[in-house]
Amino acid sequence: MRAVVLREFDTPLVLSEIDKPVAGPGQVLVRIEASGVNPLDTKIRAGKAAHARRTLPAVLGLDLAGVVEETGPGVTAFAPGDEVFGMTGGVGDVQGTLAEYAAVDARLLARKPAALSMREAAALPLVFITAWEGLVDRARVHAGQKVLVHGGAGGIGQAAVQIARARGAEVFATASPARREVVQRLGATPIDYTTTAVQEYVAEHTGGDGFDVVFDTVGGSVLDDSFAAVRTYTGHVVSALGWGSHSLAPLSFRGATYSGVFTLLPLLTGRGREHHGEIMREAATLADAGALKPLLDPRHFTLADVTDAHAAVESGTARGKVVIDVS
Repeated sequence: MRAVVLREFDTPLVLSEIDKPVAGPGQVLVRIEASGVNPLDTKIRAGKAAHARRTLPAVLGLDLAGVVEETGPGVTAFAPGDEVFGMTGGVGDVQGTLAEYAAVDARLLARKPAALSMREAAALPLVFITAWEGLVDRARVHAGQKVLVHGGAGGIGQAAVQIARARGAEVFATASPARREVVQRLGATPIDYTTTAVQEYVAEHTGGDGFDVVFDTVGGSVLDDSFAAVRTYTGHVVSALGWGSHSLAPLSFRGATYSGVFTLLPLLTGRGREHHGEIMREAATLADAGALKPLLDPRHFTLADVTDAHAAVESGTARGKVVIDVS
C-alpha cells in the first residue's frame, strides 16, 4: 500500500510503498478515506514532541475516517463496509493514518456520523476527544454555567465551544480580531485578547465573579490568565497544554481547582481505549443532531501533498482544519 513515511526527524516525508497490514485480534482493517492534520503531527515530524514517543521509521497521522475492510478475531462491534472514524495511531509504535490502510484497535473507533462527510469526520477525533475530556470528564460542564475557551477559533477550541453550548452553557472565547467571525459563527461571545486584559473581560462578562469553567487550549501565559479568570470556590480550570512552570497562587487564592488533559495516553499505554471509542460515539450523536460541525480548510491535499499540508498548519495560513484525501 501507499503510505507517507518519516525516516528521520526534521527531514521531508517520503511517499512510499509498504506492506499492507493485517487485522489482528481485536482489530479492524480500515481503508482510509481521509486523514486529519494536527499541529502535533508537524511537531512529531520536526522531532519536537518527545511526549508522543514516536519511533522511526514511522507513518504519521492521528485521525482517520474510512471504511472497514475486514475484522480480526474477537471483533463483533463492526463489520466490513461500516464507515468509521477515530484517533487511531501516529504516536508510540502505532501506525498512523497517512496510509491507504491501517489495522486499528476496534475500541478506538465509532461509526461515522451520517451528517458528516469523510473529510469532516477525519477532522474531529483528536480535537473532540481533547475537548470532551477537558470539559465533560474533568470540568463536568453543565447548563447555566459561564464557560471561557481560550483559543476558541483553533481546532480544540472550536470543538470545545460546540460541546459547551450543546450542554447548555453560555460560552465566551478569546480570539484575534481576524478570527472573531469564526468564534461568533460557532455561537460564542468573542473576546479580543489583543486589546482586553483579563480583569476587564472578567468584569464585563461575569460582573467580576469569574467564569465557572476556563478551558486553556494555548498554554504558557494563557494558563496563568486562566487562573486569574476563574470563579472563586466553585470554578475549574482545565488545560490541554499545561506543561510549563506556573504559580498556583492565583488559583489557590480563589479556592478553585485545576485539571490537565493528556489525550495520547490510551494510544501510548493501551489503557482507556474504550473510553475514546465512547467519546467518538458522543461526537457522532452531536454531529447527527446538528450540534457539531468542523470548519475545514477549503484546500484539498493528497498523500503526495502532505508536506504542503503540514506547511499550511505550521505557517498558520490554514482557515479551518487541514485534511488529507487519502483515497
